[in-house]
Amino acid sequence: MGPEDEAYFEVATHAEGPSGSLPLTPEMLLDSPSGDLFGWSQNVGMGWRAERLRGREVLLLGTMGGIRNEDGTPAALGYHTGHWEIGLLMKAAAEEITRAGGIPFAGYVSDPCDGRTQGTTGMFDSLPYRNDAAMVMRRLVRSLPTRSSVIGVATCDKGLPAMMIALAGMKNLPGVIVPGGVTLPPIRGEDAGKIQTIGARYANGELSLEEAADLGCRACATPGGGCQFLGTAGTAQVVAEALGLTVPHAALAPSGQPVWTAMARQSARAAMSLAERGITMGELLTPASIRNAMAVHAAFGGSTNLLLHIPAIAHAAGLAAPEASDWAEVNRSVPRIVSVLPNGPIPHPTVHAFLAGGVPEVMLHLRRLGVLDDTVLTAAGVSLGETLDWWETSERRRRMRALLADQEGIDPDTVIYRPEAARKAGLAPTVTFPTGNLAPEGSVIKSTAIDPSMLDENGVFRHVGRVKVFVTEREAIRAIKTGGISAGDIMALIGRGPSGTGMEETYQLTSALKHLAFGRQVSLLTDARFSGVSTGACIGHIGPEALAGGPVGRLRDGDWIDIRIDTRKLEGSIDMVGCGDVPEEPEAGSAVLAVRSPHPGMAEDPSLPDDTRLWAALQAASGGTWKGCVYDTERILRVLEAGMSALAKTDG
Repeated sequence: MGPEDEAYFEVATHAEGPSGSLPLTPEMLLDSPSGDLFGWSQNVGMGWRAERLRGREVLLLGTMGGIRNEDGTPAALGYHTGHWEIGLLMKAAAEEITRAGGIPFAGYVSDPCDGRTQGTTGMFDSLPYRNDAAMVMRRLVRSLPTRSSVIGVATCDKGLPAMMIALAGMKNLPGVIVPGGVTLPPIRGEDAGKIQTIGARYANGELSLEEAADLGCRACATPGGGCQFLGTAGTAQVVAEALGLTVPHAALAPSGQPVWTAMARQSARAAMSLAERGITMGELLTPASIRNAMAVHAAFGGSTNLLLHIPAIAHAAGLAAPEASDWAEVNRSVPRIVSVLPNGPIPHPTVHAFLAGGVPEVMLHLRRLGVLDDTVLTAAGVSLGETLDWWETSERRRRMRALLADQEGIDPDTVIYRPEAARKAGLAPTVTFPTGNLAPEGSVIKSTAIDPSMLDENGVFRHVGRVKVFVTEREAIRAIKTGGISAGDIMALIGRGPSGTGMEETYQLTSALKHLAFGRQVSLLTDARFSGVSTGACIGHIGPEALAGGPVGRLRDGDWIDIRIDTRKLEGSIDMVGCGDVPEEPEAGSAVLAVRSPHPGMAEDPSLPDDTRLWAALQAASGGTWKGCVYDTERILRVLEAGMSALAKTDG
């Protein structure tokens, strides 16, 4: 037990209790539930002054992780920089609520880091975590029945989508999202996306041990915020603002800086105003706001992971989830106008996009193009049109853009382009949804991320080659590191969808291919998913997934694959075209696949936890990947009832 201290034995058994008295009324004692009354006892027990108990209660719900000392140093580390500083946002918002006479409450549901779990079994919990966290967040909201509104503070790949899904499901409650912002890039060094390839580059002789150690130490140049590139974390922030769930110019703010905490205070004022006016999440989230978010996603060239999250947000709000055809239509009508990591063509970090005007600046351009509905209501309590009118002539816009030009020497119009200038600069549309005999339900590729040198004069990518099939990510990355993959190869990673791994993210593969000299000449097919920072000819979300009987699960080493992606028309196909000496037509490949058994090495990962197996079954019953991997309660209940009925007949 260790040495004893006399103070251990000075144990109090009673205390005086808080001073003052609860501001109760006869009506409250007669009519209020006991929980409301005991809640006041709890509040003063925690130190709230009794005479201030009548204020409006606001719940601050955050994904904070780690324990910070007063000076910002770690007492215990978080999982990632994205949630390390958001306690400061919550504190700023709480102070604003208190100043206004309200009562702030705070609850926490921390989140994992996809970067930390790349290539590990931790990735098996990544996407399933989103659904679980959203349910826990909603339970926390409902567990404070007296709250008047909710402020959701979150940053990264799964925490922020979970927060948006949670608040979307609270249709009759006012809510505001506070994005946690971004970290800064190092003055000298690499961003947090490229740095994840030091192992592959070292293995291929492109980095020394000393270089890897030095670069790895400096990649996260400031302690808080999401990664410096427009991956899933940054795109989720952009989408939150595009949905109208944040105050203006909130996404991608630099973590820890005054403009960032000011946004939290502004969000607190917005939440209290929404509550006073009775404006709820159900009024903010509409079919028009979902389509606006899809348009802004296309204009930014955002992460393909949002193809999973936006449908889930729509589902939670009781709205129709966008389908692949809807995404294709939006991406054909909305030009990409933002040049930012990882897509470029100029590799600006996300903080440059913020200074160039962020989401409001992009929406100004989209409004002029007529692809935006500016009548929708936003968390600011006014229409999007009113917000954009303010932004266009605001001092904030003028000074932020001037700061980027004067301090960094960067023309803001080369970060967020005018549409006509974007075309001339070669910014191609964002995503394409290839089909074919390997993906009858569809697939997705960030077509804007294909190396331009691999396109013909018409903007078409074509790769015909023999495939090398892998059934685990570990085997695939080993092949890349040890010379098993070379220019011209097509890789297929199968059995890694929801049923096999929880739909793991395979960024260590795509990042290695991006940053290796021969990588642009290698294509990758998988039923798993990619990080938002992934680039190259990488086709994911292939459906049906291999373990659900998808034809991609019947591939063998040496099969011929024909990949065609038209990056201008946003059309594409992935077909198996035979297994003989020369490639044939898709019909020949279809005939082979129709009679071939599944790959013998393919199986559910032996390390897959039961929690994830349950998630996989529930989301499959709810429509699977292309419905957003959601839990559709009514459909799940019907499936269970049908299953129990069938079992009863069998048992009988």
